[in-house]
Amino acid sequence: VSFLNESVTWDLACQFNNTDHHTELNGTDRLIVRRGQTFTINLYLNSDSYQPGYSQLHITAETGPQPEEQYGTRAVFGLSDEINDTCWSAAFSSPPGDTVCLSVCAAPDAPIGRYILTLDGRIQFDFILLFNPWCPRDVVYMDSEEKLAEYVLAQDGIIFRGNAEYPVPIAWYFGQFEEGILDACLRILDMNPKHSRNPGKDCSGRRNVIYVTRVLSAMINSNDRDYGVLEGCWKDTFDGGVSPMSWRGSVQILRTWSSTSCLPVRFGQCWVFAAVACTVSRALGIPCRVVTNFYSAHDTNSNLVIERYLNEKGEIDSSTRDMIWNYHCWVESWMTRPDLPPGFDGWQASDPTPQEKSEGVFCCGPVPVRAIKEGELTFKYDAPFVFAEVNADLVHILKYNDGSTRKIVNDQKVGQKISTKSVGRDEREDITHLYKYPEGSAEERQVFEKANHQNKLHQQQANPGLQITIKLSTGIRKGCDFDVFAIVTNKTEEDKKCRLVFASRAVSYNGVIGRECGFKDLLNVELAPGGERKVPLKLNYSKYCTNLTEDNLIRLGALLIDYSTKEAMMAMRDIVLDDPEIKIRILGEPKEKRKLAAELTLQNPLPETLQGCCFTIEGANLTGGSSITEKLESPVEPGQEAKVKIYFTPTQSGLRKLVVDFDSDKLGHVRGYKNVIIGK
Repeated sequence: VSFLNESVTWDLACQFNNTDHHTELNGTDRLIVRRGQTFTINLYLNSDSYQPGYSQLHITAETGPQPEEQYGTRAVFGLSDEINDTCWSAAFSSPPGDTVCLSVCAAPDAPIGRYILTLDGRIQFDFILLFNPWCPRDVVYMDSEEKLAEYVLAQDGIIFRGNAEYPVPIAWYFGQFEEGILDACLRILDMNPKHSRNPGKDCSGRRNVIYVTRVLSAMINSNDRDYGVLEGCWKDTFDGGVSPMSWRGSVQILRTWSSTSCLPVRFGQCWVFAAVACTVSRALGIPCRVVTNFYSAHDTNSNLVIERYLNEKGEIDSSTRDMIWNYHCWVESWMTRPDLPPGFDGWQASDPTPQEKSEGVFCCGPVPVRAIKEGELTFKYDAPFVFAEVNADLVHILKYNDGSTRKIVNDQKVGQKISTKSVGRDEREDITHLYKYPEGSAEERQVFEKANHQNKLHQQQANPGLQITIKLSTGIRKGCDFDVFAIVTNKTEEDKKCRLVFASRAVSYNGVIGRECGFKDLLNVELAPGGERKVPLKLNYSKYCTNLTEDNLIRLGALLIDYSTKEAMMAMRDIVLDDPEIKIRILGEPKEKRKLAAELTLQNPLPETLQGCCFTIEGANLTGGSSITEKLESPVEPGQEAKVKIYFTPTQSGLRKLVVDFDSDKLGHVRGYKNVIIGK
């Protein structure tokens, strides 16, 4: 006979349990716990029907539409003397009386998701179970509180864009604990095609963080028409959606997706895909970070070579699908890899940006970062593609007007300054050494041999007698006219006569070349032995202003052709045009539930008037989970300041980032942020 009589009531102690399980920021109105860790339920019996040693309890825990014990989606267990944290178990943790404290622990490898727990068929309640990086038995276990604070609990962070010479940090609001976000993340798992095809098998697969990470890498993009979260767009205009530059965080994207019957949100580019994947991973309890690879190769035919053909005017043939992206963002998730030989646990790269299909679907990873470093290209998943992103060889070939071709000497390298936010600080952490051995080292050569990277193995160090470099003047800001210089040096013993083509064009961050911003073709550059010549190229705002994309990038290319030997050399460099700074002042004492104002100021750096100006702010636990926008009544003249005050009320204490965006017709989206410490 059950000791749970008709009059029994219960309390799920959500405040206590959720706080104990690091989920209280999701709210404490429902039970959200992590696997492999005990949670407590108070049973009010209103009688002394419970007899220690005699009374038994029949407990079932079920998840998914077809719970079955063999798939791990249904667990049946009773009372034990004490909790066993290797499997589902329950024990009483208080002396008997009319109030009994029941402790329950989910298996550390149980499927994550929504559960129903039933006690003796009389009491039934639901709860959400998440991965547990605090639990040593969980495959996502991380043994550092500082890292857990950054990679699981931090609701904001920094993502790097710009280029390798000039990485530009932008603040991002991940917001994984904001209202409705965890539900949206669980819905992503339920909308994935594998779930529709076989719900029982898919829910069982949620035991496995490798499986979940791979599902997320496919479901953050919508290329497979699979109810994915974001649609990508790399065109100049974003009709039917908003520019990827306009997003300040993941919350609005996930809420929009969830509230519009899972229609893909328009539009994303790589850092947006990666940031949303990071939000979802952290929400589910998987430690995760966004990484940026500068000069990232997109190798479509897996030969580890990106070939570029140029004509004598320095124009690139754009018919190839192989690309070099100025930067590319993906995510790394922390887990063990019991499916691989030892030594490949830790950070795993996966890429939600749709580039190539893997097993018939647009997804990529997870692959151990260590496997990329060691050249283990057979390790799951998609190692060859990620290896190429950081190691492909870039080859430029000159096509002469007479049809003959010649390899151009150029030392631009793929896979530079791989970056992520530092733990607990806003600085950039360089993690290139996790992906590759030092250039020219014996280890690097062994890796190339293992990966059969023939091009890199047969590379000769070219030492042409003519050298060309590009130098920039300082303080290159949007709105200015400025000079750039090609410097040609003759290191031979003889007179040289050359042709120099010096060109500048707007470029998108994914390597697509736009319109010309300034051009010189000098057919007769003469250099004495040891001589040097500095050739300026003026870039005028009046010319480049209408050609720039929102990426604010201009590519400079200088091609030098030696008439006597027909040898060609090239230098390439990208300029990031600095946006003006947004000055942010917080007015008032920053405290929980106390109204504050952000005073925002930006000076118009352009020689023309800005129309349609507005400031927007957003921040985790600062702006109520949505954004707040203030439009300016009047245009902002050249050199004048745009200035507004926006009011907001923080809901939680702690260190938060207030993310700020300024938009106008001529400047596009300008970003800024301020760290605010909210007191209790």
